[in-house]
Amino acid sequence: MSAYWRDIFYGSKSLIKGMLITGRQFFKPVVTEQYPYETPTLPPLFRGHIELIGNAESGLPNCVVCMMCQRACPSDCISLGGKKAEGGKGKVLTSYILDFTKCSLCGSCVESCKFDALRYSHEYNLVSFNKDDFIIDLMKRLEEQNRCKQ
Repeated sequence: MSAYWRDIFYGSKSLIKGMLITGRQFFKPVVTEQYPYETPTLPPLFRGHIELIGNAESGLPNCVVCMMCQRACPSDCISLGGKKAEGGKGKVLTSYILDFTKCSLCGSCVESCKFDALRYSHEYNLVSFNKDDFIIDLMKRLEEQNRCKQ
């Protein structure tokens, strides 16, 4: 019989504790954002998917196809291709594909790039029911950004 009263006592005690926590939280200011009507302010260190950085003068990517980002990626979500430049040194980037379904946002690719060719985007609203929408061609995105600037 004593276990019965002990269970009632401890149950009442935990109920009162929970109600006190709820009461304290009830009077604090609301932090919920009304998302479709209010856009959130992103912190400066927000990590979206990666994007190519274009040269300020030509608009072409700074990437020299050294493949360091592809080697550094533990998720194997980056694939890039290049061809030898005509009459010049090195390679020219022809394709840069990011499979965002595999990306863990670790940042190894951005840290390994020595040519200032990659950065994190500030795009946060990536939603789709189609998996193919998350395979991103970063070369096309850079070209679209260059077109929008002009």
